[in-house]
Amino acid sequence: MENFSIDNIQETIGEILVLYGFSLLSALIVLVLGWWVLKLIRNGFSKGLEKSNTDPSLQRFLTKLVDAILKVLLIITVISMLGVETTSFIAIIGAAGLAVGLALQGSLANFAGGVLILTFKPFKVGDFITANGISGTVREIGIIYTVLYTPQNQRITIPNGSLSNSSVTNFSAEDTRRLDMIFGIGYGDDIPKAKEIIQRVFESDERVLKDKGVVIGLAELGDSSVDFTVRVWCKSADFFVLMWDMNQKVKMTFDQEGVSIPFPQRDVHLFQEK
Repeated sequence: MENFSIDNIQETIGEILVLYGFSLLSALIVLVLGWWVLKLIRNGFSKGLEKSNTDPSLQRFLTKLVDAILKVLLIITVISMLGVETTSFIAIIGAAGLAVGLALQGSLANFAGGVLILTFKPFKVGDFITANGISGTVREIGIIYTVLYTPQNQRITIPNGSLSNSSVTNFSAEDTRRLDMIFGIGYGDDIPKAKEIIQRVFESDERVLKDKGVVIGLAELGDSSVDFTVRVWCKSADFFVLMWDMNQKVKMTFDQEGVSIPFPQRDVHLFQEK
């Protein structure tokens, strides 16, 4: 009885090998060759992204995404070669993907925003920007979040979804910036003299770009002062320091040459009732 059972088992195994051996061998060959071809495609895709100067963060993400998609397609192909019905398998994957997508709507929005930022590059690491009412230097651009550091060295993490859908002011995008400043003098002061002093102070500073010139105009006759608007160009890196220095130099030169800088005044009249 035992010999009979063993013979039956061996016969059954032989029939299975005859029926499915070729399919199993073919599936194994496709799996090995497919894995090798997949590696070639992934490496070629990665090199193509490097040549196109794509952001490194986006390069890594897209390479991993393409690699995962190709692996899933290869596995489905191998399973179908073994005679397994893949329709229901694909439907399960689709339903799972839909459920995950609905559960991660916010994260997917941030992910899409990260892809847009890394693709169109409205700013890069090291730029000083203002977005969503926050100003800071870009320290890191990720797929989901962008990290800023404020001038007070505070770390701010902004979701890419909101960042990609809001206005972004990039102060570092251009090498030069225009500096606009206002200086007021008293109504009794000499206007041509004050204008000449301002012109001299700005033209003597090497950080002011001479090819752009110094533009000075009498902008307004204010309540208590005559206001000049001064417009000059400088390198973006010199913007704030130049502004601070010019405020100090103009004030000190006005003081030395007898030009007043008025401040708001109010006359108060007191009446005593009898």
